[in-house]
Amino acid sequence: MRPLPNPKRTVAELKELRAFTADDKGAQRVAFTPTWMATRDWLRRKLAELPVEVHTDAAGNLWATLRGESERALIIGGHMDSVPNGGWLDGCLNVLAGLEILRRLSTQYNGRPPVTVRLVDWADEEGARFGKSLFGSSACSGNLDLNEARGLKDKQGISLPEALKTVGIDFERVKESGVELNNAAAYLELHIEQGPVLLDLDLPLGAVLGTFGVERHAITFHGQAAHSGSTPMNRRRDAFLAAAKMSPEIYRIAERSGGGVCTIGSCTTQPGIVTSVVEECRITLDQRHLDPAKLARMLAEAKAASEHFAKEGNVRVSWERLWQIAPRPFHDELIALCDESIRETCGKVHPLPSGPLHDAAEVAAAGVPTVMMFVQSLHGISHNKIEDTKEEHLELCVMAFDALAEKAVKWIVRRE
Repeated sequence: MRPLPNPKRTVAELKELRAFTADDKGAQRVAFTPTWMATRDWLRRKLAELPVEVHTDAAGNLWATLRGESERALIIGGHMDSVPNGGWLDGCLNVLAGLEILRRLSTQYNGRPPVTVRLVDWADEEGARFGKSLFGSSACSGNLDLNEARGLKDKQGISLPEALKTVGIDFERVKESGVELNNAAAYLELHIEQGPVLLDLDLPLGAVLGTFGVERHAITFHGQAAHSGSTPMNRRRDAFLAAAKMSPEIYRIAERSGGGVCTIGSCTTQPGIVTSVVEECRITLDQRHLDPAKLARMLAEAKAASEHFAKEGNVRVSWERLWQIAPRPFHDELIALCDESIRETCGKVHPLPSGPLHDAAEVAAAGVPTVMMFVQSLHGISHNKIEDTKEEHLELCVMAFDALAEKAVKWIVRRE
């Protein structure tokens, strides 16, 4: 009988981490800051108790490697960085649950499991400082756009390459981190859900089907400025009116899509004064779906709707793509193992997609078989100091995630 992990120790370590990296506003583990560096030192001290090799790669990702009988590697990933005023579980739960799995595997196999097992703390998953999420994992996957990233600056005007230099990272070499995936056979990631789906179903855990693809655009309606007092209602070319009609329509588009979401996140007007009909109204639209065909259909429907409302209001509309990422479905066999591990641990499971992006999406894009497990989030809230999960659910997720890791090890051995 294999030894079991100690989930209470994981919860205690999460609280220990919170005690020195958070204030009354929430977690402050922003990447490449002194608090983040202190977090990394704390994690290294924990890892020093295990027979693992620890190093930092060219992109600043921290790796702990437990050598096995095979060089083929099971990778368990997460991130210790947070957004400013963030929650106590986002990212670090993944890493500390992985730490507990390393302890169990080391004990069970006397420091030599059947396959190599690696724990990675990805650098700057959140992108809070420079606006570029998944920095370390996208460098490792080879998908990082160096030209774009080279020009990123924080609020103080410090560039990303300058910030990396202060923590010993050469920006021009970050893609060399890709060698870390050479022997990767599977990738597992645990995360709080960050939304209300599992909460509303009263279920503690869920198997994640993949991460949503994203279409993000700015839509600008162009009308005619006119005096608000002297211009009759039937003579107005009101850009805001056309833009406003998009708001209920994107909800209808999302409803028709079968599982997609659409959000108008910002709205700005010109000239922006109380005495003028709006000449220009710019809104931002974020659309997400796990199915690429349905995502494309959502976008096409939004464009058609904007043209319809523009024509109806005698205004013009233009579109600008802000960002795009394809859906990243996870590996069917690993999803099945995740489902099985959850059922064995707590009896019920609910498969669901991930709306937020995670490092797992970049690893999957690199061709590594990947799956994620979600644990319920109280309030359905994350990136906020009130982010929380019941302790009994935290303990359950460590047990289920450990069971998934054990199944993944055996799965890798069978495939060799």
